Amino acid sequence: MEIVGLGIDLTDVARVRRLLLKDPEGFRRRCFTDHEWEYAHRFSDPSERLAARFAGKEAVMKSLFTGWRRIPWTHVEITGGGPPRVNLFGKASQRAEMLGVVDIKITITHTRDDAMVFVVSQKEHT
Repeated sequence: MEIVGLGIDLTDVARVRRLLLKDPEGFRRRCFTDHEWEYAHRFSDPSERLAARFAGKEAVMKSLFTGWRRIPWTHVEITGGGPPRVNLFGKASQRAEMLGVVDIKITITHTRDDAMVFVVSQKEHT
C-alpha cells in the first residue's frame, strides 16, 4: 500500500457541547449520519463521541485534499463500538476513487476536553 494523504484534526468538546445545546437537530442533520448520532447517544454525554466523529470527518477530508465546502459532512461516516472505521458516501466516495484510495486507516483519542483524530488514506502500490 502507498500513502495518498494524511489528515489530523483536534476538536474542542465544549464547542460541540454548545452546538448540541443551541441547535441539536440542525447540527445532527448537517454533520452526522444516523449511525454516528445513535452511537454517541448511547453515552450519558454524547459530546465526546460526536466531537471525535467531527474531528474524524475533518481529518478524512484533509487526507483527501479537500474540505467541508466540497464534501458534505454526512458523506463521511466514522463508526463506533469497536475499532473505528471510515465509510464514504457520495462526493467523499467519488473523491477517494479519483485519488485511487482503497483504504483509510483511522485512530481516535478523546478526553472530556478534546478529541483528536489521525487518518492515513492509502492506495495500492504502483
